[in-house]
Amino acid sequence: MIDPNKLYQLQPGQKRRKLALTFGELERDIAGIPEPGMEYNFTRMTRQEYTKTVCRIVLEDPQLPEDTAAELKKLIESPEFDERRVCNFARNALLALIGTFPAEWDLVIAPHSSDKLTVEKRNFFKGVCVYAEDLRSPFNIGSVFRTAEAMGCEKVYISPNCTDPAQTKAVRSSMGCIDTLGYTRCSLDELPEDVPVFVLETGGTPIDKFEFPREGIVIIGSEELGVSPEALKRATYGRVTIPMTGLKASLNVGVAFGILMQKWNEALRGE
Repeated sequence: MIDPNKLYQLQPGQKRRKLALTFGELERDIAGIPEPGMEYNFTRMTRQEYTKTVCRIVLEDPQLPEDTAAELKKLIESPEFDERRVCNFARNALLALIGTFPAEWDLVIAPHSSDKLTVEKRNFFKGVCVYAEDLRSPFNIGSVFRTAEAMGCEKVYISPNCTDPAQTKAVRSSMGCIDTLGYTRCSLDELPEDVPVFVLETGGTPIDKFEFPREGIVIIGSEELGVSPEALKRATYGRVTIPMTGLKASLNVGVAFGILMQKWNEALRGE
């Protein structure tokens, strides 16, 4: 961990890169899996105090978007201070400024006729929607759009902190489906209130026993932290889980969404 006072001696670009590395080190330490020699060991302040200190240095960055700064400040000042979520948010905000994302892919879109990719000609299940919460990887957000279109979602919602679907690698991995589907960027509070909302997350009803609604919105969470506490509260219809047997017991968010959509399709078709 770097001494916060030394960060002020760095140039803006160097400072952002060092801060991003620092937040990554903090996340691993919080999770109990620090790299050897990277354990938190500052004696003059607690780790939470250190986290808040370096976050305030991020807030001083003149290129930090206003909405990102406001959200980071809210997370820092929250009575229920979630140290790991704060570090994750700050690190990804810095990566966006640097121009580096958690996953960078270079896929080629298969040839297609754009005049056939129109929303009016799509077949979909009315009212079947997905809300992507804070997905950071352009590959993953593109993959979600591709699956959503293929499996008959009517609409895609994305959170304010999702990576930009217009990002080149997102467009490529979506195979043109971002233009086909379109999307609405909104907060959890702005989701329609008259439809069932559920989450895809661990600790819920096994997917084979879950009663999928005829219409509804499924919330899928970020690559690193899953769905937020706020999303869990918003999901009044419940929580669905994909049982796993491996040691890692972890799936890429795009893969997990694909499994869920297959099961939802089966339920809608009465299979």
